[in-house]
Amino acid sequence: MDSPAHRSTAGPAVGLTEADVIAVACGLPGVTAFTAGKADGAPEIAWGDTFIYYEPDGRTATSRHMPFATIVTKDYPGFDTTSDLDRPGVFRVNVNAGRAAFEQLVGYPPAAHADRHGDWDYTALDRLLPHPVYAPQSWVSVLNPGEATAEHLRSVLTAAHARAVRRYR
Repeated sequence: MDSPAHRSTAGPAVGLTEADVIAVACGLPGVTAFTAGKADGAPEIAWGDTFIYYEPDGRTATSRHMPFATIVTKDYPGFDTTSDLDRPGVFRVNVNAGRAAFEQLVGYPPAAHADRHGDWDYTALDRLLPHPVYAPQSWVSVLNPGEATAEHLRSVLTAAHARAVRRYR
């Protein structure tokens, strides 16, 4: 059995693509996905990244709500480079799991992450991980969800959606 710090050397796993993750999320009631681009005035660094919102009225670009999930396709220099997302074909799905689910998924509360940050290989593909930057805010992530994580990711997205619905109301 793999430990959380398992070092992955395999190439990208066969599993959910970025489009598949967007389709799963947008199949949930009231969900919209916004992929940032030049035409909508998004900052260039965000172009190609997708932000997934619970917005039952269909707003996204001017949303007053935070996304409950994102898909990031590249490193953000000087801020978020730990996952080495600049590798060909690598993307990261990020989900705001909430404190209780975060602890259940990773084995400790979000507030303890600073002391455990070094326990994880944030470049590992197809592994559920604490988010390398936003773990203290209860975010988890998966790089290239494949056989080991695809179904689990679907359930984490569904639970995060339910939390977003409760917060919206």
